[in-house]
Amino acid sequence: MTDRPARAAEQPSRGVVELDAADLPAYCPNPKMPLWSSHPRVYLEVAHGEAAQCPYCSTVYRLKAGAVVRGGH
Repeated sequence: MTDRPARAAEQPSRGVVELDAADLPAYCPNPKMPLWSSHPRVYLEVAHGEAAQCPYCSTVYRLKAGAVVRGGH
């Protein structure tokens, strides 16, 4: 049972994905998701203090605390 957390850490969760500025633009499915769970790629607007939810799989994306986003459009 001690190896269970390690296995869980290797598999992406459909819960909350925290992003750093280098991970932008945010999109789902993200590269860590298994191929079997793929859906059309959607880009998500992620702003400080706000999260974005994928309309296909309900995964929530948000910026990590302290993430600094420079530039933008």
